[in-house]
Amino acid sequence: MSQKPRNPASPLLVLQGLYFLVTGVWPLVSIDTFQAVTGPKTDLWLVRTVGALVAVVGGALLSAAREARVSVPVALLGIGSAVALTAIDVIYVEARVIDPIYLVDAAAEGVLLIGWSAALLIQGRQVRPAHAGLRGHVTPLAGR
Repeated sequence: MSQKPRNPASPLLVLQGLYFLVTGVWPLVSIDTFQAVTGPKTDLWLVRTVGALVAVVGGALLSAAREARVSVPVALLGIGSAVALTAIDVIYVEARVIDPIYLVDAAAEGVLLIGWSAALLIQGRQVRPAHAGLRGHVTPLAGR
């Protein structure tokens, strides 16, 4: 029986998955403590909606950490969500819509993006079509 190869991005997926799961569930469990740290909100339904979606992304990343390979969709989910949340944090702090505490989240997302860059560099893989033509298949990002 052969052992499944280790996924080099697994620690990053676990870190991002846990961070997203905890920060996503937080406003669902205790909106009062969430607002005590992040400032008052007017649309609590929207805060809870974003929290639920971030938690789901976290769960998906944790699930993917068990796989031997990081697929392109998983990498896009991890990288894309970190980029999107960083942009929202920075843009809306600058516009004075949200409190500057959100720059702490932007910094955490930046660390995750550095982690993704390192993981992709270590893996030495480039996303490229696996098949000629219009089938749209791509190679996995992790080892074989």
